[in-house]
Parts: sequence; C-alpha cells; structure tokens
Amino acid sequence: MATNMTNTTNTTTNPYADALDTREARDVVETTALELHRLAGRIGSGRMTEPRAPGKWSARDILCHLADCEIVFAYRLRQALAEDHHHIQPFDQDLWAVSYGARDANAALATFEAVRGWNVAFLKTVTPAQLARPVTHPERGTMTFQTLVETIGGHDLHHLKQLEQIAVRSA
Repeated sequence: MATNMTNTTNTTTNPYADALDTREARDVVETTALELHRLAGRIGSGRMTEPRAPGKWSARDILCHLADCEIVFAYRLRQALAEDHHHIQPFDQDLWAVSYGARDANAALATFEAVRGWNVAFLKTVTPAQLARPVTHPERGTMTFQTLVETIGGHDLHHLKQLEQIAVRSA
C-alpha cells in the first residue's frame, strides 16, 4: 500500500531537513541509487579516491558512508515498526570511516543499491498509522517513523550535493 509521506520535520529532529527542503522524501529515496551511479560515472575511477578538499571525504568515502548508513537505516526502519517506541542507537561516522581507505567504491555502490532496493520495497508497505509511530534518538529526541524517512532523504541529498561538487570539479 503506497502512502503519502509529506515532509513534516524540522532541523531539530532531522538535521537534513534543509537539504530536503520541499522535495518529497520518498521520491528522493527511490531515485538516489540512480543518481549515485550517474555521479560515480562522471567522477570516474581515476578521481574516486581524491579528497574533495583537505580533510574532507573523497567520492569513495562518501559511497562507503552511504552504504554503511543504508544498512543502519534498514535496521532502524524495521526496529521502529517492530518495537513500541524504539530507541535508536547512534554511531560515530568518523570511527566507521577509518577503514574506507581500504574499501572499493564499486562494492560500496552495489551494497547501497541492493539494500536501498530492499528498503524502498519495505517503505511501500508502510501504512499511515505506522508513519506516525514514535521513536527516540538520544541526541535528537522523540520523532516519528516519518521523520526517519525524511532523514534518509535529506541525508541522501546532502551527500549527492557533495558528489555533484566533486563531479563538476572533475569535468
């Protein structure tokens, strides 16, 4: 059952709300894998590991981060519906990123695409009542399942913008 997932959050519960702006979160979620493929092709394998600026992540690092996050989002979405008032476990992205230098961008993209496809199929079954289910993030407070979906969409756009900047510089 498809549901209307109109954006409902602010930057307190979703730090990526500004990136999402007026875009429909589910539309972003459904199209991000295609955009990642497009941008990775524009950047090319020869530029994939160059940092976008001193101290910043490369395109490979961003793809690895997105793959890791998609796995985390898959778990969070399912736990939010399986448990009453689920408490989200945060993670330190910088600690996870330590190993990205030894990772492959193509493997990260394939992982993202596979897990995202599974998450998109899952989201298509979510009901309006489920969208309203509360969850708690220890740093952001109480929010709804809908906010989780919006966070995913905004997070996607945040990193797509970074990849676009790399692609433009690579051209």
